[in-house]
Amino acid sequence: MIEEPQKPMSMNPKLFAMWLFIVTVIMVFAGLTSAYVVRQGEGNWLQFDLPILLWITSGIILASSATMHWAYLAAKKDNLKQVKLAMTVTTLLGIAFVVGQVSAWGDMVANDVYLVGNPSGSFVYILTGLHGLHLFGGMIFLLIVLVATYKYKVHSRNMNQITMCATYWHFLDGLWLYLFIFLLLNR
Repeated sequence: MIEEPQKPMSMNPKLFAMWLFIVTVIMVFAGLTSAYVVRQGEGNWLQFDLPILLWITSGIILASSATMHWAYLAAKKDNLKQVKLAMTVTTLLGIAFVVGQVSAWGDMVANDVYLVGNPSGSFVYILTGLHGLHLFGGMIFLLIVLVATYKYKVHSRNMNQITMCATYWHFLDGLWLYLFIFLLLNR
């Protein structure tokens, strides 16, 4: 009996590069949250309530993750009308998340919590700001896929773009939930 050679496992090189990027982002945020815990233990830590808007933006980003998944499933089924609608809604929810996060910073300033000053506030600005920077990149990716969707380039035979976009968007959602819960538990 002759055994046939096994096909080597393969992955789209762009998807592989994105996963490497995600791993580095995880390491950066793990280091920052570790530094937060260590610095908090040293004392001189300002106690303040997180802005209510962060609860709202958490709901928004969860909803955007659901609509992103809807877009992905619709693309697999070649329901291009739903792909366009779901990608448009996801993009609008992403914009709403960013606007809400910036407004939450305004609430912090109104409560005398600044980037420069007590490390407690500084960490909140840095963690949310760095997440926002990555989310900005995700928004650019969303817009690229949205344009491709309206040009009918996203469908069941061309899933690479939407797969990568959905993966990154869900990662950003999970990262935000981690950060938000971390901040809630470590006030």
